[in-house]
Amino acid sequence: MKIIIAGAGAVGTHLARMLSNDHQDVVLIDADESKLFRLGNELDIMTLVKQPTSIQGLKDAGVNRADLFIAVTPHESENLACAMLAKQLGAKKTVARVDNYEYMKPENLDFFKNMGIESLIYPELLAAQDIAASSRYSWVRQLWEFNGGELLLLSVKMHDANPIYEKEISNKDNQLVGHTLKEIGMAHGHNFHVVAIKRDGETVSPHGDEKILPRDLVFFMTTKENLAVIRHLTGKDDYPAVKNSLLIGGGKLSVRASWKLASIHDSVKIIEPDRKRTEELQALVSPQTMILEGEGYDMDLLNDEGYGSMEALIALTDNDQQNILACVAARRKGIRKTIAQVENLDYFDMADDLDIGTIINKKMIAASHIYRMLLKGDVDNVKMLTIGNADVAEFIVKPGSQVTKKKVMELCFPHGVNIGGMSRDSHSMLVEGRTQLQAGDKVVVFCVGNTLRKLDKFFK
Repeated sequence: MKIIIAGAGAVGTHLARMLSNDHQDVVLIDADESKLFRLGNELDIMTLVKQPTSIQGLKDAGVNRADLFIAVTPHESENLACAMLAKQLGAKKTVARVDNYEYMKPENLDFFKNMGIESLIYPELLAAQDIAASSRYSWVRQLWEFNGGELLLLSVKMHDANPIYEKEISNKDNQLVGHTLKEIGMAHGHNFHVVAIKRDGETVSPHGDEKILPRDLVFFMTTKENLAVIRHLTGKDDYPAVKNSLLIGGGKLSVRASWKLASIHDSVKIIEPDRKRTEELQALVSPQTMILEGEGYDMDLLNDEGYGSMEALIALTDNDQQNILACVAARRKGIRKTIAQVENLDYFDMADDLDIGTIINKKMIAASHIYRMLLKGDVDNVKMLTIGNADVAEFIVKPGSQVTKKKVMELCFPHGVNIGGMSRDSHSMLVEGRTQLQAGDKVVVFCVGNTLRKLDKFFK
């Protein structure tokens, strides 16, 4: 597949790296030669020093043969312009990054399609949605909702007694640790499925004899009515409901997150050190959000604002190290729900080792949204997990596809693929080995490693 990426910023370079590793034919365009020099030597891609809005530059990149054109420069107007030009010059599909919430409203999407832009991507909005979902429950590390929240995929940390965190629990209340998946399935299989386990930095698709161990990050697929069952079995009954959240940093992501959080939390506060920015924020955030001027590490200010009684701390500054340290400090203070924006992929392992909580990475969230356009099957949603080498995809079963011809246990999926649940006629359910998929089913698939593309032949 020939893919042209306009913009060699953080999102563009991440996409180029990912797609090059996936053996796609990638052309990366940017007017700044210094941004392209290293990537051209490091990756198996073509680089082109041109303005993305240059018609001749687009022609030189082979836009008339492009299967997908992705505009992710820092400038919204430039993205819209070059995506429209690319479509007119022959690109089959186009995607443009924007930062205007109005453009993302459903009633405006057809307007942009008529202009030649099939899809718009707003990384801050997508990240805000993930933040809101993950902050809904203090005992859940990350949460993904399907079928209007009726079907859930969640990750939960199996904590052991850890003296670093004052209020950490031991596994004496955890009824899953020390038991094999076969034993757990026999006792609770109708309530949930364990679809993956992350242990010692590696995410695996477990077998029946696999035991759940302390410090494991366990991925569960379940239905909404069984969420309390998982909470009880993992020993998280004493974790508080999240009613008050504190955001550190007043950037665009905090603005979008404030609107999402205001609908689920009683109190939302943002701390921002720049006085001019705090004044701007008053007109941008949700009306329920309180803006505070100060540093996120000012303990006197934090204590004055009820730091110890906060159920969630969300660090969203542009400084990864500051975000990580803020979450470590919050965990030591007894705040159970912590979320950090970490854009440097090299920091992921460190953040995981420090057990800081949920990690948000806008590059990967944007890549997830774009990656589904590369799949031949009918894919409604794709999530690339920041905390493991795994993807989650929601496939819509087509009439006559391979998955409709045999029971799930007979389909011979690639190793690392696990179908956890599905929605049929708006009803959500877990998938068993004897389940027979039907056309129209929405199937949630957990894929460990580079297996997602291998599923196309089963669903197309």
